[in-house]
Amino acid sequence: MMAAGQAAQAGAEVILLERNARLGKKLAITGKGRGNLTNSAELEDFIVQFPGHGRFLYSALYRFTNEDVRRFFHEQGVPTVEERGGRIFPQSQKASDLVDAMRRFIEQAGVRIHYGHRATAVGVRNGAVQYVNCGERQFAAEAVIIATGGASYPATGSTGDGYRLAVELGHLVETPYPALVPLETAETWVRELTGLSLKNVRVHLTVGKKTVAEEFGDMLFTHYGLSGPIILTASREAVKALRKGANPVVHVNLKPALTVEQLDARILRDFNKYSRKQFKNSLGDLLPQRLIDPVIKLSKIDGELLVNQINREQRGQLLAVLTDMTFTICGVRPLKEAIVTAGGVSRKEIDSSTMASKLIKGLYFAGEVIDIDGNTGGYNLQAAFSTGALAGFSAGAQE
Repeated sequence: MMAAGQAAQAGAEVILLERNARLGKKLAITGKGRGNLTNSAELEDFIVQFPGHGRFLYSALYRFTNEDVRRFFHEQGVPTVEERGGRIFPQSQKASDLVDAMRRFIEQAGVRIHYGHRATAVGVRNGAVQYVNCGERQFAAEAVIIATGGASYPATGSTGDGYRLAVELGHLVETPYPALVPLETAETWVRELTGLSLKNVRVHLTVGKKTVAEEFGDMLFTHYGLSGPIILTASREAVKALRKGANPVVHVNLKPALTVEQLDARILRDFNKYSRKQFKNSLGDLLPQRLIDPVIKLSKIDGELLVNQINREQRGQLLAVLTDMTFTICGVRPLKEAIVTAGGVSRKEIDSSTMASKLIKGLYFAGEVIDIDGNTGGYNLQAAFSTGALAGFSAGAQE
């Protein structure tokens, strides 16, 4: 949508081929339906949020910045607000308002939208695009922008069509795999905690003895393992390890704001307060109720013991669990459940200053179909808007 609107504003006659019956199905579910459209971070910090390939986005991010995105939606009647971590949301807290704004934008720009049209092939002659086929219908074109998304959440229409089209056109596609994806644990007892969210915890992910990721923030227990913002961000390294045959381990510090000494003192205060109670009834001030039983079992302390019977060694066992609760990662959720798809059309074959194919004249790429994926926090949508805008500018200028 961004690419189509910007190309039209640049003076091109634009047709948007939408395979669904309505626009923006995937945009409507971003940010859990609240629409985390970008982040307030400095642009240099944006680059860091795309590990391994952030530099490819320099031109796109500077051509259409995070401030440009906020200004764009404000002009379309969608004011924004900033939340923790620099995350930017619509003031209304509705991602559907972003979709409505984008639809207004492209309609006002004069884009012709063809719903229910799934591109099946891009025709090329003498090294330049000529047309797009949609079943039995053909559309002549001097420029074509492939902005089909990745292969996650296929119910929204992103089923990997762009990868197939790119391969048929001779482009290299790096094997798609899930990024920003929930993790499955070998520990089945996490099912008892399904739906429990923990705030302000620290996790670090290890492979062997090496720490490969460390995050602070919120996490969520699920029926299959772990999810939530910090788990999703760490999942990139977990996926890499699993693909190499390793089993990474997630370590959770439930009380990262306290040193071990401070936490021990806190536990002693609670133990003094509840000295005549059983151990299982003494942790309510320290932990969410649902987490108490698992912590007791992991600490290997008899929950029936009176608190004043717990010795220093047992208190050390409790400290170890609170500061280093471990989970062995045995898998990740399927690609269709990933927030973002890693892999895609090789960046080496795309001109980052225009989003144009280096192989075929008049062919452009934008968004998740490219081999780019970033962390959570609005970064991936910003990349989609920026690459879409740059591809639109470039294709429109070509026209």
